[in-house]
Amino acid sequence: MNPSTAEAILIAANSLASLTSAGFCIAGMIRPGLALPKGMAVNGGTHLYANAYGARAIPLACVTLALFAMGNRSTVAPVLVVAGLAQIGDSVIGVQQRNRGMTVSAGLIGALHLASAWWFHMR
Repeated sequence: MNPSTAEAILIAANSLASLTSAGFCIAGMIRPGLALPKGMAVNGGTHLYANAYGARAIPLACVTLALFAMGNRSTVAPVLVVAGLAQIGDSVIGVQQRNRGMTVSAGLIGALHLASAWWFHMR
């Protein structure tokens, strides 16, 4: 695979991952109970967490997408590192909450962002 094809695939995959993350975030802000284990009640803390997550996830997804759209490769790697570490943090929260979907999806997106950051940094 040539580097331009690999770059296009990484841009598409990371863009989709960012959109997915922002989408789950918005869904969680609308219905905070989505991220809770079955039987756990929604309370003020749940709303606070959902909104705090939104305050981080939505701008981070927008910046990531904007950098790809602008073609600014020099700043993509550091932003992907931040996005990847945030996703790894979300995966850890998923483990603590026994939320398998959050654990796996955030872990995979985090790994994608971090591996892509390495790739873009090396290019």
